[in-house]
Amino acid sequence: MADQAELAFVKNFVNNISSQPVVYPNDFQQPPAASLKKVDVPPPPEPKAESSATLGSVNLVFKSLKPPKSYILSVQPTDTIADIKAQIAAQPGAPPVDVQRLLLKGKALADNKLLKEYNVNDGDTVNLMVKPGFNWDPTKATDVLSGPSASPSTGGASITLLPASEPKSRTGHTRIPSVVLSPSPSLSPAVNEKVVDIPLTLDTSSIPSPSTSGPSHTPYHATVSQPAFWERLYMFLSSELPNQSDAATAWEDFFCASKGALTASEIAKIRDHVGVIGMAGT
Repeated sequence: MADQAELAFVKNFVNNISSQPVVYPNDFQQPPAASLKKVDVPPPPEPKAESSATLGSVNLVFKSLKPPKSYILSVQPTDTIADIKAQIAAQPGAPPVDVQRLLLKGKALADNKLLKEYNVNDGDTVNLMVKPGFNWDPTKATDVLSGPSASPSTGGASITLLPASEPKSRTGHTRIPSVVLSPSPSLSPAVNEKVVDIPLTLDTSSIPSPSTSGPSHTPYHATVSQPAFWERLYMFLSSELPNQSDAATAWEDFFCASKGALTASEIAKIRDHVGVIGMAGT
C-alpha cells in the first residue's frame, strides 16, 4: 500500500516538473558530450583542365545532299554556330547565312551556342541544308553589286532629277521632273569618244490635277449644314406625327443619314440649335 502511494507521488511530481519551462542562466554552456561532432568535409574537386585537343581547331565536313556539295573547314570549338555559318557562306558557291541550316545526327544546331557544346569530334560530318523556297545552285557564285557603277541597266550611268520649267496651264503639279543620264565618273571614255548627257522628260499629263470642288463646296452640303434646315424638318415631322417621340425618332433617322457629309462642329451646332440629343451626345 505504501509502495503504491509512493509511486503515485513520483508520477505526480514528474508531471508537474515537466510542465514547467526550462530556464537557462546567461552563462550556461553546452556540455561537450552534448555537442555535435565535427565532420570532416572533403575539399571540392579541382576543375578539369581542357585538353589540348579540345582547345585546338577541328576539321569538319559540311555536306549537302540536295544539291550535292561539301565543304571542309577548320573551326574552333569556341566558335558559335553563327560564326561557322558565316565561314561557310564565304566559300565559293555557298548559300547565304540566313538560309543555312546545320544538323548533327538529325539535331539542329542553334546559332547562339558554341561548337563545343555539341559532341563534335575532329573529322565529323555536319549536314548542310537550306530553308525551303531557296533555290541554291553551287555552280553559280552569288554576284555582289557594289556601288552605282555596277548597275547593268544604265551602263554605269547615274540618274539625276532636275526641275523643269513651270507650265502655266496646270493647276495641280507645278513642276515636271526630268531625268538626265550622266556617265559615271568611274568610267573613262574611249579614245575619240564623246560623252553626251541624255535628257529625259517624264510625261506627267496623265496625272490628275487636284479638284477644288469637294463635299464642302456642293449645294447639298451647303443646305444640310444649316441648323435652320433641320429645325424646319423637325417642325414638319412634329406636325405630321402627333407623338413627339416618333417625330424625334424620324428626325434622328434623317440626320444620321446625312452625318457623313457633316463635320463634328456642324453636327454639334445643329443638335444644339434643334435641341435633339443623340446617343452619347453625338
